[in-house]
Amino acid sequence: MLKRRNPRTPDHSRNLAADGGALSMSHNDSRSFFSLSQLVLSAGQIKPSPALKHSKITYFEVEIVDVQSKKQICIVDKVPPASTLLDVKHKFHKACPQWYPSRVGLQLERNGPFLKDSVSIQSLAVSSIVTLYFTDLGQQVGWTTFFLTEYTGPLLIYLLFYIRLSTIYDQVESRKNFRHPVVHLACFCHCLHYIRHLLETLFVHKFSEGHTPLKNMIKGCAFYWGFTSWIAYYINHPRYTPPSFGHKQVSYAALAFLMCEAGNHFINVALAHQTNSEGNRTCFPSPTYNPFTWLFLLVSCPNYTYEAGSWISFTVMTQTLPVGIFAFLMVIQMSLWAQKKHKLYLKRFYPEVRRKAAMIPIIF
Repeated sequence: MLKRRNPRTPDHSRNLAADGGALSMSHNDSRSFFSLSQLVLSAGQIKPSPALKHSKITYFEVEIVDVQSKKQICIVDKVPPASTLLDVKHKFHKACPQWYPSRVGLQLERNGPFLKDSVSIQSLAVSSIVTLYFTDLGQQVGWTTFFLTEYTGPLLIYLLFYIRLSTIYDQVESRKNFRHPVVHLACFCHCLHYIRHLLETLFVHKFSEGHTPLKNMIKGCAFYWGFTSWIAYYINHPRYTPPSFGHKQVSYAALAFLMCEAGNHFINVALAHQTNSEGNRTCFPSPTYNPFTWLFLLVSCPNYTYEAGSWISFTVMTQTLPVGIFAFLMVIQMSLWAQKKHKLYLKRFYPEVRRKAAMIPIIF
């Protein structure tokens, strides 16, 4: 018998051959793609990285231009990219000795804000030449000197009136009239207030970098020293009359004064612990076990609240018009300072401050 030949065998073999050829071609293509990718990777980046914008700049040139006349004052050259604005001010002082660094105000734009000393030059640079506008800030003093001078004057001035110098009061009248106990108590409270301020300036407060114009210190000293002279003259006058409600009015007011002074001190200590070495607030203070710090739950600036309470209590204790006028002006001034600080706190610590008042709950 003849065997039947399977007609599918050649076709099947052809299909296998075709499949094998396809596999061989696919394998060759993958090897070609791998070789091409290796070639591309070995060639490196096609375009330079845009992040290295100033990588080739070794030094910057800082052009100092007068903000009023728009005339060039000098060019500070060879400024390294890591330099700060304070370094530029020192080099500018070497070129122009009449303007020391704390007196120099530099702006990136004519109507822009003054730049901080900690700003790096590289962050301001668009090219290798940086143009800054110069403003003479006038003669400057440090913040510690400012507050020590402002608070030392009232302390000494009040004591001069308390001892009743012959050049101020009539000595015959001073010997005849008996001093009411509130006069001695007022001297103690007034001195305690300014001694606390002086000690906190030296050992508690952390002042930010920078200075303040000398004219600001002169205005502050004129205000504090002038009012202290007026207040001390009336309280220590031989014809001074004690408060209307006598011992109770003096006692309660003195107790309120001492509580406000203690509260002001503990608030200042709490604020000092929440600031860094540059005087910047790191977080908003929270109340502690100390009851005097619980006022943080109601207001964002309790130090001004206690300061206002001290002068209002001193007014009630002495019952004199000069103290009342001074306390009224201090409350207005501190409310303005508190509103300004409250707005800054809202920007930085919104969740903690949003439901608090600035200085006095509900009113301010």
